[in-house]
Amino acid sequence: MEGEPDLQFLLQGGDLLKVRSPSWKKTRYFKLQEDCETMWQESKKTFRTNQTFSLYDISAVRMGRQSEGLRKYTEEQVEGRCFSIMFKGRRKNLDLIASSEEEAKQWVISLQKMVSNINNLSLQQKTEHWIFNCLRKADKNKDDKLSLSELKNFLRLINVKVDDDYAETLFKKCDNSKSGYLAGEEIEHFYDLLTHREEIDVIYGEYAKTTGFMSPENLVDFLMKEQREKASLTDAHKIIEKFEPDENAKEKKLLSKDGFLMYMHHPEALVLNSDHKEVYQDMSQPLNHYFISSSHNTYLLEDQLSGPSSTEAYVRALLKGCRCVELDCWDGSDDEPVIYHGYTLTSKILFKDAIKAIKEYAFKTSDYPVILSLENHCNVEQQAVMAHHMSSILGSALITSPLGDSMPTNFPSPEELKGRFLIKGKRLNTLEASFAPEVAAADDTDVTEEEESNDEDEQKEKEKSEKKNKLKLAKELSDMVIYCKSVHFHSFDDARQNQSFYEMSSFKEGKAMELAEESANAYIRHNAHKLSRIYPAGIRTNSSNYNPVPLWNAGCQIVALNFQTACTDMDINQGRFLVNGKSGYVLKPAYMSDIATEFDPITLTRGDWLKHKTLHVMIISAQQLPKVNEKKSSIVDPLVKVEVYGVPADVAEKETSAVENNGFNPAWNENFQFDVYVPDLALVRFVVEDYDSMSDNEFVGQYTLPFNSLKMGYRHVPLLDKNGDVLPAAGLFV
Repeated sequence: MEGEPDLQFLLQGGDLLKVRSPSWKKTRYFKLQEDCETMWQESKKTFRTNQTFSLYDISAVRMGRQSEGLRKYTEEQVEGRCFSIMFKGRRKNLDLIASSEEEAKQWVISLQKMVSNINNLSLQQKTEHWIFNCLRKADKNKDDKLSLSELKNFLRLINVKVDDDYAETLFKKCDNSKSGYLAGEEIEHFYDLLTHREEIDVIYGEYAKTTGFMSPENLVDFLMKEQREKASLTDAHKIIEKFEPDENAKEKKLLSKDGFLMYMHHPEALVLNSDHKEVYQDMSQPLNHYFISSSHNTYLLEDQLSGPSSTEAYVRALLKGCRCVELDCWDGSDDEPVIYHGYTLTSKILFKDAIKAIKEYAFKTSDYPVILSLENHCNVEQQAVMAHHMSSILGSALITSPLGDSMPTNFPSPEELKGRFLIKGKRLNTLEASFAPEVAAADDTDVTEEEESNDEDEQKEKEKSEKKNKLKLAKELSDMVIYCKSVHFHSFDDARQNQSFYEMSSFKEGKAMELAEESANAYIRHNAHKLSRIYPAGIRTNSSNYNPVPLWNAGCQIVALNFQTACTDMDINQGRFLVNGKSGYVLKPAYMSDIATEFDPITLTRGDWLKHKTLHVMIISAQQLPKVNEKKSSIVDPLVKVEVYGVPADVAEKETSAVENNGFNPAWNENFQFDVYVPDLALVRFVVEDYDSMSDNEFVGQYTLPFNSLKMGYRHVPLLDKNGDVLPAAGLFV
């Protein structure tokens, strides 16, 4: 990047108008710091610390008035000068206005380029970048030399507590010039000593049988024996060509230890099977044969009592691959329906703004269909407005009649529905009726209102169901419901005898868990024919989640979670949908889509599902774990947990001991063994925690993936933070 005009532009920086409300618009000076990864903004206030943010934290840079803030607080004529910086996790957007359209374009292009470059660095390069930045911060007097005290400061920054003797020994070992500080090559030598990885030496040494290097034959040997991969000499030559940094070795067709380490850090060599990163499953089966990534109260950014509602929340969920979003619709003023969590203090957004945001971001991460789950509390007039907005904004992408010319007998596939929207909601008549005109004259405009009830009190539930709320339904809205008609669930028998495939029920988590435990096989058979949606209990006002695994085990497709809440349950959800191109659709095993299946996850009788495997895991080491809190003296005491989720017989957890005071390169070398009986439904989660003897351990990072997507052999495991974003230089080695 050195010397590139975009980089130069950012290093020079400039004034931008920061927008927070109609009245709060202030000029701030923004520029990129020398580390080429931290943006700095100067505040005009005295005593105000200047704020910084890392390019790693940016999820997108958007040109124009695309954010909610800019649309609300600025006029249309500044469209071309506006842009927004969106962040990962929970940080608020930065809404900015440049002094000219040219300048706005330059900011957007330069930032996008830098963010893309920094995200495409290999783990090896990120490590070097990170260490280089820490060195720069440690060099207090900026003389490009490190004194012993600066060196200790550096070790603290990289999360290693080194006792003074060891720090001095390292220092003396590198201070060849005996000058009392390290400079140039001495710093490089110090860096090499520090990043030296003994475990890689051992593995490399085992196979480097050709003048101390790995020949293509040695590499094939390693790939086949240790990594259990089919590999040919051609593959080995390609790896050496691509990863060997030393030109001399490359000429002799040899792989050095550095080249070997670079290969081991490459995405195709990581723990996740790289073939599973793309869409690799059959996408032409009926929709209900898939688990579908689904969100609950999608419009909320925080909790359900007073948190803000925002179109941004839809954008975030869709970009994470969510394929079923929820819209809680209520009557608004000026005949414009609004979305919010009814009867609470959460803020409101316009229905049409939510639909616009959904249309724009629906197919950025995945091309497969999006289901709009309508929770409708509007009067007939405003329902007609909802129907109008959906048809005018979504246009031909909205499914308003069955595919094909005759009454369908089954769901279309995700493949047939690519780029399309489905509406889930109430319908006045049956779908069959729309194919038989004489039946279609249904004058009844009343349907029973099925609210997601927040009432835990069974007695009240009963009374309520006796005086069922009658809801008038607008024909325009009713006619848009094709494949996902909401109906009340009475029993599996009733559903089998009286309900069509397109009629689906929503289950509160408690009821669903009960069915999944007590009649798992009946639930699986039900879901082999129909769709089921599960949603969190109303008492979860803090937007907490529930464990989705038992419901997937029962074949439920739409297990809706609060995407806005970072927690183990969301990690597991992200792990389940990490594969198949992050398309938000994962094919269920065939025995779960068979209407006569005998499969029962609780009792586990013999059948195709029983494929007993033994998982052997050795937790070897970790690299560059982040600090849990920013206190200068705080260093992590890491331990690793390995958790298995799946059918009850497979659920297990084991943990290593804690390594004291070392987040930089802790080593464990501990072995675990797990029995996995139904690998198709199992997920493996690696969690790193900071051990604390006095209180709960603190979360450092995690990575979850399907058991069947694990690669064998020695593997690096990337680590994600609590929001599910990658921790730049950190990782596990197993």
